[in-house]
Amino acid sequence: MGASTFSGPLKAGPISQTTGTTVGTDVANVGFVVMAQSAVIDIIGVSAADQVVATLPAGSQVIDVILNVTTVNNDTGTATVVVGTSGDADAFIPSTSVKSLGTTRGTLDTEATNVGTSDIQVLVDFTAQNGNGSTGAATVTVLYLQARDLV
Repeated sequence: MGASTFSGPLKAGPISQTTGTTVGTDVANVGFVVMAQSAVIDIIGVSAADQVVATLPAGSQVIDVILNVTTVNNDTGTATVVVGTSGDADAFIPSTSVKSLGTTRGTLDTEATNVGTSDIQVLVDFTAQNGNGSTGAATVTVLYLQARDLV
């Protein structure tokens, strides 16, 4: 299957400007298209810092960040992941165990409303207490509206 690239932001809806009061006929109904970037992250061994999940365009609004643990980490101690930015390591998901299967949704900090005037990278830091784990698999997905500029 092919993929298309657009410079965005993408908006969808047939009525771009309100010219009257009849919904479905002349009231604006254009909205931003939800975008997503995703990456498989390393959760095996001692640690893996600054794993890049996504690079978001300036002015974007983060809607959700999702951590899916599909194979548990088997370290004999704790094993955790945080998801954030270079300036705020847990901006999107605070320290979360990867020792059980499951899905964790983000508890978004202020960076989510508007990523700012420059592109940002969403980063994952993995830390294992003993570093002796030999299993683990997880994916992090970032959902966002491109160039929403809510600030």
